Amino acid sequence: MNLKPTLTAAFIILPLAWPITSFAADSDAGRTAYEKSCAGCHGKDGKGNPGMAKVIGEKGLNVVGKETMQKSDEQLLKIISEGSGKMPASKLSKDDQKHALNYLRSLAK
Repeated sequence: MNLKPTLTAAFIILPLAWPITSFAADSDAGRTAYEKSCAGCHGKDGKGNPGMAKVIGEKGLNVVGKETMQKSDEQLLKIISEGSGKMPASKLSKDDQKHALNYLRSLAK
């Protein structure tokens, strides 16, 4: 039995499949982080929680709009990590903040 073609295929296919698996894991981590720390105010869809807007009086709870999406990742990570207005600073790890931001960007699409 010749394993050379099988091993060659594995060396070609596995590296190509790895980014897909990694992306799925990052996406799950982002959704989890967003739902844990952001969705309460910004809504599961990122368009804002109307009940929370009434309570805290914020109109900027829609975070998937053009104004927010035009900001750079660095600007948004700064807002996430430090807070803004009535939004508190994040208690998420730096990695989870990045995952949440990537998830947020996926909601805007």
